[in-house]
Amino acid sequence: MKTVVQARLDEDTRKDLDRLVRNLGLSASEIVREGIRLVKEQHAKPRPKKIVGLGQFDSGITDLGSNKKHLEGYGR
Repeated sequence: MKTVVQARLDEDTRKDLDRLVRNLGLSASEIVREGIRLVKEQHAKPRPKKIVGLGQFDSGITDLGSNKKHLEGYGR
């Protein structure tokens, strides 16, 4: 899907864009797309690191959370 975007550029920004087009051999559209990609990367939220096995264990007791007899004497 193609979307057309119109943007008002001040004179300095337009000169910068023209210079990039000449120097890089890219189209104005390619430069704008690359700029959007770079801004997106810069503002992306970092993913939280996952620690394998954190908070996971197997006690071997299948009703540990639902059977009160397993809590007898707990905290004494």
